[in-house]
Amino acid sequence: MQPRFERPATIAQAARLLAAGRWAVLAGGTDLYPAHVGRAIALPLLDITAIAELRGIHRDERGWSIGATTTWSDVARAELPPVFDALRAAAREVGGVQIQNTGTVAGNVCNASPAADGTPALLALGASVVLQSERGERELPLDRFVLGNRRTARAADELVVALRVPARSTRARSAFAKLGGRRYLTISVTTVAVVVDRDERGAVAGAGVAVGSCAAVARRLPALEARLAGARAGVDLAALLDRADLAPLAPIDDLRGSAAYRLDATQTLLRRALRQIASAP
Repeated sequence: MQPRFERPATIAQAARLLAAGRWAVLAGGTDLYPAHVGRAIALPLLDITAIAELRGIHRDERGWSIGATTTWSDVARAELPPVFDALRAAAREVGGVQIQNTGTVAGNVCNASPAADGTPALLALGASVVLQSERGERELPLDRFVLGNRRTARAADELVVALRVPARSTRARSAFAKLGGRRYLTISVTTVAVVVDRDERGAVAGAGVAVGSCAAVARRLPALEARLAGARAGVDLAALLDRADLAPLAPIDDLRGSAAYRLDATQTLLRRALRQIASAP
């Protein structure tokens, strides 16, 4: 009989177990346990919190690597360059402090909620998801990993081991904004994240813009990203935003707000985020 609980110490051990059968992967448990209130978890539990190499934020030749079991409190407290300010701000919006101390970056992504606070910031940063199995390693852009509401491209025998963020210049800046029904502990009506990198003359060398809670998955806004790229130093970036840039979004009417309200609020938050970046040192 298959054991109901395993706590491997290495990625290789976890991969062997995943290859042998189906498991519910447990990291922080802040999504897994609430989803099973009043009923048993049908699959055996694979607790990955003892795998030390899965936790931490590291710089390498490709950029930055955020380990799968890195908590949101780890992100909020880490000494990171300004390009990560949006992700650090999002980290402080994931539930309360108790959730931030336990919930993990990879868990938030794998849960694939349209309202996940961390996903827009990771999308704007151009993050990719690193998956490991006995078949080897593969890496997917985040927008190809999250397929829909609670759906991802992770195969049953794969373990998410890290989120990779490409390197930016020291001039890169970012901003995050969230609108909810109240200031704290709320599911978002809309969230936005903006990343802007500049060249040595101050012109925009590249941009990433993403919006959450306005479609079945968080969406990037490629038209706005393209318009921002190349903007000269001193240009009002907020003035470059056009209503048509929101075309990839498909907000719904629900208890938190109407589709029209979400679109209007998203425009306002995007302009604020762009002005925040423009005023950053």
